[in-house]
Amino acid sequence: MKVQGHIFLWLALFFLATCAVYGLWSKEPVGTTALFLTFGLCLMVGFYLAFTARRVDTGAQDNETADVADDAGELGFFSPHSWQPLALGIGSALAFLGVVFGWWLLYFSLPILLIGLFGWVFEYYRGENATQ
Repeated sequence: MKVQGHIFLWLALFFLATCAVYGLWSKEPVGTTALFLTFGLCLMVGFYLAFTARRVDTGAQDNETADVADDAGELGFFSPHSWQPLALGIGSALAFLGVVFGWWLLYFSLPILLIGLFGWVFEYYRGENATQ
């Protein structure tokens, strides 16, 4: 994770320089704002990865003499299939359509969003995926 953190931090510096040059040259506020927000996003991800790399064991990608087989094995816990992202996607699509066509669509999208959100958050507390 150390390498990825450094990559994102260097990307953040690149986007900050690009934002400054673009903002001074074009004087266009929307693109300048988008580049500045991209800088902020890269900075957040890079800081998180660099901070987390100090607390976890060194991975094979951080060792220059590592083989491919050194990174074999279990990489972590991944959720099994779930229907909750589908409910969140449908609810979000209806909510964004409500902004375009009328706020009344939010009355239909809010229950779908809440069902998907609560189902996803509490997925491991009940049902077949409940942990004992």
